Amino acid sequence: MKDFSGAAFQPETIQRMEAAMKGAIATLPEPISSSHVQSIAESILRTAKEGEQDVKVLERMALLELALAPRG
Repeated sequence: MKDFSGAAFQPETIQRMEAAMKGAIATLPEPISSSHVQSIAESILRTAKEGEQDVKVLERMALLELALAPRG
């Protein structure tokens, strides 16, 4: 996982990130790989750290980044 050691979030932001994580994962087909979950989590953390608060935007950004990620 990327280094987010310097990140600090308010409880409300953490709740939004959790909701975005659950929403994004719910859209993925089974089986869901741990690398996809990690990618979504990193994207949500990064986007929230930049100041985004909207759950749906956090979710969409994570899914968009996952879709654009190189396959390997």
